[in-house]
Amino acid sequence: MDFVYPMIGLCGLSVFIGSLWTMGWGGPESFRYAMTQCCAVAVSLFGGCFLSAYLINSLGMRFCGIKGDIYQAQQFAGYAMVVVLLLKIILGILPDFWIIALPLQLYTLYVVWEGCMPVMQVKERYRLRFTVFASLALILCPWFIERAFTWLTVMLN
Repeated sequence: MDFVYPMIGLCGLSVFIGSLWTMGWGGPESFRYAMTQCCAVAVSLFGGCFLSAYLINSLGMRFCGIKGDIYQAQQFAGYAMVVVLLLKIILGILPDFWIIALPLQLYTLYVVWEGCMPVMQVKERYRLRFTVFASLALILCPWFIERAFTWLTVMLN
């Protein structure tokens, strides 16, 4: 978590600066929008990291024969989310590059593929299965949480 928390902070800061840059610096409305976007990203990445770690641990034990260690799954999820975190930092400042960021998220597959055997002790026969579901969890959990947070923010305003 010594790696993930500062990265989440950098993501939030870049989204805050990028939102102020695109909305303008005048008035409290632009500041409120920037704070809402910053909170949405921070909550989604924080919750997405822990939710994906939980899914990796529980589904890995059930379908891939790994031993259950939630701390190890959190460490794996934190380091494997590096691509998602870096893309969030870049997209926070330059949101028009989202079309390039979509295919770059697939690099998470490679990070998980290379890290699953040494970190999670996944056997070779389960490596592909583990890589697919762990990558999907790492990419989709933050995305769903951010969409839910944004939807709730709009509905409750």
